[in-house]
Amino acid sequence: MFDFANQAYTLLIITVVFGDLFTTVIVGDRGDDYRLGNLLWSLSLATSYLMVVLSAPVLGAIMDYSAARKHFLFASYVVTVAATAMLYFVEPGWILLACLLVIVSNYSYSVGESFIASFLPDLAPREKLGRVSGLGWALGYIGGLVAASFTLVFLGEVSRENYDTIRWVGPFAGAFFLFAAIPTFLWVHERRQGQLLPLGRSHFQVGVERMLGTLRDLRSYRDLALLLASIFFTMAGIYIIISFSFIYGAQVIDWDEHVRTLMFIVVQITAAAGALFFGLLQHRIGARRTYLLTLSLWLIAILAIYATPQVTAVLHVLAGIDVEAQYLFLGAGCLAGLSLGSAQSAGRALVGMLAPRDKAGEFFGFWGVAAKLAAVLGLVGLGALQAVFGLQPAILFCLLLFGTAIAICLGVDVDRGIRRATDPA
Repeated sequence: MFDFANQAYTLLIITVVFGDLFTTVIVGDRGDDYRLGNLLWSLSLATSYLMVVLSAPVLGAIMDYSAARKHFLFASYVVTVAATAMLYFVEPGWILLACLLVIVSNYSYSVGESFIASFLPDLAPREKLGRVSGLGWALGYIGGLVAASFTLVFLGEVSRENYDTIRWVGPFAGAFFLFAAIPTFLWVHERRQGQLLPLGRSHFQVGVERMLGTLRDLRSYRDLALLLASIFFTMAGIYIIISFSFIYGAQVIDWDEHVRTLMFIVVQITAAAGALFFGLLQHRIGARRTYLLTLSLWLIAILAIYATPQVTAVLHVLAGIDVEAQYLFLGAGCLAGLSLGSAQSAGRALVGMLAPRDKAGEFFGFWGVAAKLAAVLGLVGLGALQAVFGLQPAILFCLLLFGTAIAICLGVDVDRGIRRATDPA
């Protein structure tokens, strides 16, 4: 249910609505192909992810020591809801306030992802974590479909003329998250006992010491370390797509409002189906193979996204087929959707399989670090490349990222990693 609830934030604020609103209306440098707006959007998100990198492992260690995962999750949830709702007060040209609210809301949302993921190892046997993770991710996309359908129907298009209506996207996303996450806090329980603090020590000191110890121990968890490295490059590419796919549609494909709506529906349905299908497939063919298969799909999806305008022109010249690029782009959206939820779900399940249960919060903190540090690399890299070359060529950067993730994952031995996690001695 938390996956169901928080998808309203990432979809409405980061992917579909507010990112487009930020670049085209709040910054609105249309005469320069929105390059400043794109760069500031990249830097704002990258800043929030860097904050996660600096704090998540320590917070994870504190949670494991004090058995306070639910308290930390609740705090991140409240801050996300409040900062998201406050986006209503941003006016066109109020760039600094918009950046600050995006940084705060995205930090609290993102660190909350690590907190909720740390519950995963308690929910099922290791061999069934892929199914549970896939179900959660699929419900997330269903939640996104519900939330964004309301937004697209009642709030309308992203434009300066419609600003007084579309600005309600912040309060709506915050309210959806607020109410849909209530079942998590009512029915999910902390299953561990906290430890008493040594005399004269603070939770922060203990958290730092445990985090440093786990970081040293990570060298002996070879397969988990390799997996986290692979996830680093995977998430760098995924965060680019999450943050820029609808901006790409508006600026490169120049789609109409009804195609933007169709793309949203297509991505949500295929992402939910992909998360469910690959979650079940993981139980049959293994977690590592499933993860590698989703990364291979990403390579095809990126090529389709980049080549859409060229394929449209070739079809017109060689075959006499007149089809608009925006409709071919829907096919690329199907491929991206299938890859989107499945890759993240498979990666999360693999971490749950390879992490010792008594250090789940810490290792999922490092999972969060890998993902968010990757987002910094991906978004800053894309922001710089698009400022020089334009957005369409810059998207090819994702091919390098997903290709590197595949190469690293080939060295992961899941059986060996599980033996290390279950018998640390």
